[in-house]
Amino acid sequence: MTLPEKHPQEIEVWHIIPAVRKELVVVLKKKGQSQKKIAELLNLTEAAVSQYLKSKRAREVTFDVTIKKFIEEAADRIKDQVSAYREVQRIIQQIKKTKVICQIHMAMEEGLESCDICFLKE
Repeated sequence: MTLPEKHPQEIEVWHIIPAVRKELVVVLKKKGQSQKKIAELLNLTEAAVSQYLKSKRAREVTFDVTIKKFIEEAADRIKDQVSAYREVQRIIQQIKKTKVICQIHMAMEEGLESCDICFLKE
């Protein structure tokens, strides 16, 4: 097995979490939330929200329709910062559970043809 150069946690922190935030920002905006309210809910700056909306941040990762639908459903449950944090965690768990994280990791690292390093064998 070829070990990846980047730890799965690096992929999650540097690529997946920003992509999740971007999708949430886009969905919440479509649902009529102001940029100020979105920033407050997701604990972001208004400038960050603006950059997500203009695709100036988190451009490297795009999710498939299944994950996008999961994110849309999660956005419906966001009412405050606590629920937003929980929903981000739920989304990330789904990305791991469905091994979308592996697909993203393989796409980001040349020569990495298979990847299941995130999953512990018992």
